Amino acid sequence: MKAVRLDKFLADAGIGTRSEVKKFVYWNRVKVNGKIVKDPGMKIEPDTDEVTYKDEPVRRAEEFVYYLLHKPAGCVSATEDKLHKTVLDYVPKTRKGLFPVGRLDKDTEGLLLITNDGALAHELLAPGKHVEKTYYALVEGRVTQEDILSVREGLDIGEKKNTLPACLEILSAALTENGWQSEIHITICEGKYHQVKRMMEALGKRVLYLKRLSMGGLTLPESLEKGQYQKLSREEAMTLLFTDGKA
Repeated sequence: MKAVRLDKFLADAGIGTRSEVKKFVYWNRVKVNGKIVKDPGMKIEPDTDEVTYKDEPVRRAEEFVYYLLHKPAGCVSATEDKLHKTVLDYVPKTRKGLFPVGRLDKDTEGLLLITNDGALAHELLAPGKHVEKTYYALVEGRVTQEDILSVREGLDIGEKKNTLPACLEILSAALTENGWQSEIHITICEGKYHQVKRMMEALGKRVLYLKRLSMGGLTLPESLEKGQYQKLSREEAMTLLFTDGKA
C-alpha cells in the first residue's frame, strides 16, 4: 500500500476527524514506530510502520466497509436530500463514498446494504443477476391461491415485459372492520420501481405496510432495531451474491 498522511490514516481508522486527529498529534498522543511525532502531515507506510494512539495500536482501515441497516420509515435511500433524512444519517461516516445498494421507498422499512464497494454494488444491481429479495407485507384485500399462481406466472405491471416468476406465501387473511386484510411474504428477483406495490395493485390489492426481510444470502436480524446497523465483513457482504435467482 502506498504512503499516506498520518492524519488521514488516523481519521480513516476512526480515531477522529482530520481536525481532531491533528490535535491528538500536537498533544503527543500519537507515536510512529515507538516515537512521538509532531507532524500530522508526515507520510507513513501502513504496511510496515506501527502507529499507536494513547499507546494502543491503530489498525489500518479496511478499503471497503459494509453496513446492514434496518431502514426505518421516513428516510430516503439517497446519499443526500435537502428535505428528508437519508439512510446515511444512520451509519458512521468514517469512510468516503458510502451509498445505499438499491433503494427502498421512503415508507418501506427493512434490510438495506450501505457500502463504498462499487464493484459489489454493480454485481448486485446488474439486470441479469436476479438477486432474491423477500418482503413482509400487510395488504388491503384478501390474497388468494389464485394470486399465488398469478405471481408465479408473472404479472403485467405496465412495463414492456411481465414480472419474472415470484413466490407468494399467505401468512394470514382476516376480515376486519375495514374489510379484508392479508399478511404475506413475497420473494422477487428483480428491482423494478415500487415493484411489490405494483404487483399487489395488479392483483387488485393495496400494500399498507412493507418491510424487506432478506436480500441474497443476508437476512435482517430480529434483534436489530429500526435505525440500527450491523457492520459486516466482506465475506458476509459477499453472501448477497450467493443466490440461484429462482423465486
